Amino acid sequence: MIDVVGIRFRQAGKIYFFDPVGLEIDLYDHVIVETIRGIEYGQVVVANKTIREDEIISTLKPVIRVATEEDIAKNAENKRKADEAYHVFKEKVIEHDLNMKLIYVEYTFDGNKILFYFTADKRIDFRDLVKDLAAIYKTRIELRQIGVRDEAKYLGAVGYCGRETCCSTHLCEFKPVSIKMAKDQNISLNPTKISGVCGRLMCCMRYEQEGYEYLLKKMPKIGAIVKTEEGRGVVIQNSALQQIVRVRVETEDGIKMMNFPIDEVHDTGAVDKNYVTEDEDIEVDE
Repeated sequence: MIDVVGIRFRQAGKIYFFDPVGLEIDLYDHVIVETIRGIEYGQVVVANKTIREDEIISTLKPVIRVATEEDIAKNAENKRKADEAYHVFKEKVIEHDLNMKLIYVEYTFDGNKILFYFTADKRIDFRDLVKDLAAIYKTRIELRQIGVRDEAKYLGAVGYCGRETCCSTHLCEFKPVSIKMAKDQNISLNPTKISGVCGRLMCCMRYEQEGYEYLLKKMPKIGAIVKTEEGRGVVIQNSALQQIVRVRVETEDGIKMMNFPIDEVHDTGAVDKNYVTEDEDIEVDE
């Protein structure tokens, strides 16, 4: 077992574990830590806890110190300089006629590197741009192309639910979302209804998917031939939450669409191929 603290470097960012090395660190304290990018300024979001060593994915780096007043002031100065670099970058993009959109700029705490995050429709040759920026700032310059989900996460927005988007408030990392989830949950497959402000499938469809999968395991699949008290029929729709099966039943009076509780429907094991379709399992872009 090993003692760790969880530290985040930006709002709703991924949480990384660090070794507190015996320091007295409180929840929400700002700290200075050593990372693969160099010395960084972060905030403790998981207080001291003990975990198994096999839960540590990479080498556990130490917390250098709890942030001092000087560290806090330096971090604020880095943010101010990042705002200035933002405008310089945009001017240089116009000068070099590059089709790219700058999202945000970040200084490492020690000032040894400036990172520019941008979006673009295709790969960009920005070598000349980097040379110009390096000549201006006399430090290492790094440009990173990000996706539309990361753009929405940083910029923030209001979702169709009327609340701030999940990605900008609490989602630490993106997980795959698929069309199959919308089908399982009987959500309209209209792209405008299941896509978020980023244009990708809504992350919130994943929240209840495990529950839907559990409930759907008890139900016959679409296209299954079943026996009911009204006769044999074909399953055309399932309501997982209500545990109701909609069946197309052929009766003496003709074809009827009828709803039955799950315990009144008996699967014969046969399938009507006219109702069977392949599940689409298209994941969103990362």
